[in-house]
Amino acid sequence: MAMLEVKNLSISFGGLRAVDGFNLKIEKGMLYGLIGPNGAGKTTVFNLLTGVYKPNEGKVVLDGKDITGKSIIDINKAGIARTFQNIRLFKELSVLDNVKAGLHNHNPYSTLTGILRLPKYYQVEKSMNEKAIEILKVFDLDGEANILASNLPYGKQRKLEIARAIATEPKLLLLDEPAAGMNPNETIELMDTIRFVREKFDTTILLIEHDMKLVGGICEELTVLNFGQVLTQGKTDKVLNDPAVITAYLGE
Repeated sequence: MAMLEVKNLSISFGGLRAVDGFNLKIEKGMLYGLIGPNGAGKTTVFNLLTGVYKPNEGKVVLDGKDITGKSIIDINKAGIARTFQNIRLFKELSVLDNVKAGLHNHNPYSTLTGILRLPKYYQVEKSMNEKAIEILKVFDLDGEANILASNLPYGKQRKLEIARAIATEPKLLLLDEPAAGMNPNETIELMDTIRFVREKFDTTILLIEHDMKLVGGICEELTVLNFGQVLTQGKTDKVLNDPAVITAYLGE
């Protein structure tokens, strides 16, 4: 059974068909890339997969469960987490508390318990603190656990956003242009981080990326979008050497 299966996914905005008949199948454990020129519909696909937008047509199945049209919260609880092209951290919170925000999905306590500071509150908070530190160690961020997220260097903010997403225990992690704004050395480190995350957390990964060196270096298969439609799909080497793909990028 595929980890993610998308069938004929479509959405229109004011008569414009932003995504048109999108199909995708990703097996468990894969590192898959979604590429295409600017405005091709890549982030719109991510927004459809995560519940930001409701599709006009089509179906999204995650690990055998139909999640089409579900809310953002329900889709996250079902097992999809994401990062964003423009980093979205809780910058007024500490590095530790950013990761704990992700952990709250699986470590709930009632509002009353939190207000009254009942014993369960302290038990859950202690457990979350320990788990958050474990996750931060994986990303080599435990030394900065108590500083504000806004004070991290750019590359580490990217890593923190991935760490927070991992804290929700996703089956599928969506990375929206994770190398955006990074220098070559940071990009190489990011590639290692993405590979490690897949192995360490047994996570299937789908990423949008414009850095073809990164895509070619870590993705096993690719889908190319152009004008909201699938241009081609397949093994990475084959796709990147497809004349239609080269033309699409040259025409960007």
